Amino acid sequence: MDLHRWIDVYLDHLRVERSLAANTLEAYARDLGALAARLPDGADARDVDALVISELLAHNVKTGFGARSSARQLSALRGFFRFLVKERAIGADPTTLVERPRLGRRLPKVLSFDDVDRLLAQPPTDTDRGIRDRAMLNLMYASGLRVSELCGLKLGELDTQTGLVRAYGKGGKRRLVPVGEVALDAVSTYLRDVRSKRTTASPALFLSPRGGYLTRQGFWKLLKRYARAAGIAAPLSPHKLRHSFATHLLRGGADLRAVQAMLGHADLATTEIYTHVAQDHIRAAHTRAHPRA
Repeated sequence: MDLHRWIDVYLDHLRVERSLAANTLEAYARDLGALAARLPDGADARDVDALVISELLAHNVKTGFGARSSARQLSALRGFFRFLVKERAIGADPTTLVERPRLGRRLPKVLSFDDVDRLLAQPPTDTDRGIRDRAMLNLMYASGLRVSELCGLKLGELDTQTGLVRAYGKGGKRRLVPVGEVALDAVSTYLRDVRSKRTTASPALFLSPRGGYLTRQGFWKLLKRYARAAGIAAPLSPHKLRHSFATHLLRGGADLRAVQAMLGHADLATTEIYTHVAQDHIRAAHTRAHPRA
């Protein structure tokens, strides 16, 4: 079986056996497709050696790939070749001889408390769309949901009585996240004054103008519009709002394990990056206030 066929088999395995999300599968397909593009049509998986993979990573550098993108691609290739070894399509994994790109620590960028306050105050309260947008922005900041989790919420997955939202993260893993009173009030207003008036069979909590789920791209656009209105000059993405949620919790004294659970991180090391941002805040305060700083 040639390399292209094995890539299709592996992607099917990821979709069926590991239940990876569509966006993750697309990323795997791009990374593996880049490798296949460097070989002639009909090339066998056994034709790939460490030199071919190293040349691909070197080509990435020339075309502007960052170290993190190359590291992610190498991780995808390692998973693929381990699968081929397990399936006995190849005798050895060629990626074991390839060194992982060195990554510098990149701290997430977050909003200040004032920026968040201005952003959440932007959606108008006298239009249906504004009421929906206000509910979505407040809920995202209050719970740290990923944008796909927010847009994919169904009616019933937010319990306004207990103040908990049920989110389904990467790999379909479920978690319960508490939601504060301000966000619950904004969502309750949306449910009462807007959502209840819409006649649609869609189970979506937050409806698009057409009556279905709002897309990630649609939420991204409305977020950018409100950021401009709030006078936030730095680029703002949905994930930056999630970063702000985590960092602000830690600055307020939240337990790291609790923040990990709320974010849905499998590895605590992923959550620990936010402690560095919180500590930067403390250092900045010291620099401003201490006479010998």
